Amino acid sequence: MKKQENITPILKITDLKKSFGDNHVLNGFTMNLYEAENLVLMGKSGSGKSVMIKCVVGLMQADAGTIEIMGKDITTLSQKEFNNLRTQIGFLFQGSALYDSMTVRENLEFPLRKFPEYANKSKQLVLEALESVGLKNAIDLMPEELSGGMKRRIALARAIILRPKIIIYDEPTTGLDPITAKEIIQLMIGIQQKFKTSSLIITHDMDCARVISNRMILLIDGINYIEGTYKELAASKDKKVQEFFK
Repeated sequence: MKKQENITPILKITDLKKSFGDNHVLNGFTMNLYEAENLVLMGKSGSGKSVMIKCVVGLMQADAGTIEIMGKDITTLSQKEFNNLRTQIGFLFQGSALYDSMTVRENLEFPLRKFPEYANKSKQLVLEALESVGLKNAIDLMPEELSGGMKRRIALARAIILRPKIIIYDEPTTGLDPITAKEIIQLMIGIQQKFKTSSLIITHDMDCARVISNRMILLIDGINYIEGTYKELAASKDKKVQEFFK
């Protein structure tokens, strides 16, 4: 999937800047995420990936620049409006981040609690989400009873339970063995195809990037240094780019 110049992006980040004292993490980062695409973002540790995500979901305020989600500039929204908009963003945390004291069912119900309109649909939504990740029978298990791959599947079920338009994946294959990692990647592709979600995937896993990406962006020196397909970036002669493909 090439850049879609004439199509409005579902997530548009323009000239984003964020510094911590003399540490300039984002120096005018710009990117577009389009409808129903898988966009992989790669960068070295400390390059600003997590900072950018925190700005997108409202956990951190940028020093400058704009973030538009589904055409809405998030800096102009009231807290209530932004909270409603955030329901359109699913998040798969690195390490899954399940609540140890809750069953699988309770973990999935947790994001529904803030929204009374889902009260009567809660059971149905939980079962549908679990079915989407192939773990319907795990509904009453505790996280300690789950393998690493199962935990990642449950975390993905929680991310999609509100049927978000955008899913942000933070290192989805980290800590998994190669076979389980491949299963999670195929599951992510299946979710994207089933729900037509737009996915922003932050990863260090080049195999994951190769298989899942429609486009890739390399975050270097606080900016969108280069973007293109996996093949285009892999063929680059730029030394900074080639470091990622060694």
